[in-house]
Parts: sequence; C-alpha cells; structure tokens
Amino acid sequence: MSTFKKTGLLLLLIFSIFKTEAQTKKAAESIKTVTFTVSGNCEECKARIENAADIKGVKLCVWDIKTHVATVTYNESKTNPDKIKKAIADAGHDVTDFRANDEAYKKLPSCCKYRDGECKNH
Repeated sequence: MSTFKKTGLLLLLIFSIFKTEAQTKKAAESIKTVTFTVSGNCEECKARIENAADIKGVKLCVWDIKTHVATVTYNESKTNPDKIKKAIADAGHDVTDFRANDEAYKKLPSCCKYRDGECKNH
C-alpha cells in the first residue's frame, strides 16, 4: 500500500474517532435531570405519575411519596420539563406550574384524590 493511501486511511481513522467522540459528548450534553413537585398520596399515585411521565425522551422518572418530588431524567432534544409536567397533569396530578383539569382529577380512585386529604387506605 502506498504511503499516500496509508496517510489517507490514518487521517480517516482519526477523523472517525473524533467524530464519534463529538457525537457521544453531544448526546451526553442533551441528557438533563429536573425535579418538581407533584401532588399525590400513595403507591398507586406513584405508579400513575411515573407512567404518565414515560413520554418520548424521558429516560427515568421517580416520584417520592414522602416529599412529593419527581426527579426526571430526559433528553432535552426530544422533550422538555413542560411537556413532562403536562403529561402528568393530564393523568390527574397537580404539578408545579400545571394544575390537573377537574375531569382528570375526578377519574382518580378515591384514595388518590389528594385535594380531598390524605389517603386512608395506604
């Protein structure tokens, strides 16, 4: 193989490595974590909240029953905190900056109606 071809292949290999590293860095930069308050009472609420947050771009959602804080890791190139909050509110749970509409709230099981007080069943 000629020196010219070897140099070209070496440059191509180096370029490919840098391009892959740049893509990996860009992907890592677009992963964000946010926390916000979500109203709820129990394990059933926890499951509903975490499932509602499972929209395109969300990697993980964990809602803490005691603190009522949801911690959400998401890809900011695919979604944003407002879309995530709206999805949770659409499932019947009040979220920081978004109130669940009354129709969605009324569909919650009686134990999960956090506006009416604490859950008596769990």
